[in-house]
Amino acid sequence: MAAGKDKKVMSASRGRRPAAPGSKTSRDVEAMIRVDHAGEYGAVRIYEGQLAVLGGRKSKAVDAIREMAEQEQRHLKRFDALINERRVRPTALEPVWRVAGFALGAATALMGEKAAMACTAAVEEVIDNHYASQVEKLDHDPDLKATVEDFRGEEVAHRDKAIAHGAEEAPGYRLLSETIKAGCRLAIKLSERL
Repeated sequence: MAAGKDKKVMSASRGRRPAAPGSKTSRDVEAMIRVDHAGEYGAVRIYEGQLAVLGGRKSKAVDAIREMAEQEQRHLKRFDALINERRVRPTALEPVWRVAGFALGAATALMGEKAAMACTAAVEEVIDNHYASQVEKLDHDPDLKATVEDFRGEEVAHRDKAIAHGAEEAPGYRLLSETIKAGCRLAIKLSERL
């Protein structure tokens, strides 16, 4: 995303006040920011794990992983800012996601490039659904809605790119994919609350 677009996303809600602290809407938005921050952090760690294993290779798949990792870093930076600007408590599970994300990335990369791509496709499918449900609830917060919509588009592009790089050809694809999706859904539920 271009720098000008970043400014547009960040200034979309000027003139509107966030929900009153302690209100149900405020708690819902805080939970969204907390879980999205945790998810972007987990994604960064997954790519770090994959690149720790595959980073020395020269291939189109590894180039794609690097590109997606850069976008996830930008997403995390934006949610870092939202955590600070809105004084949202980050997830208490950050140490778990630090280890689990890196381990998932490294483990799938050790299985090969296609398994690493299968991991990305599975994670991004869950995130697409997660972000879509948030967008439906964020009419009262156009700044956050614009951010989530923008990042959702990039997450869908990551999923599509992973499939184009052979995700569905990974050994045990269906089992691997369903296991990763279940883990992502559990991580979302936990991070919203803790």
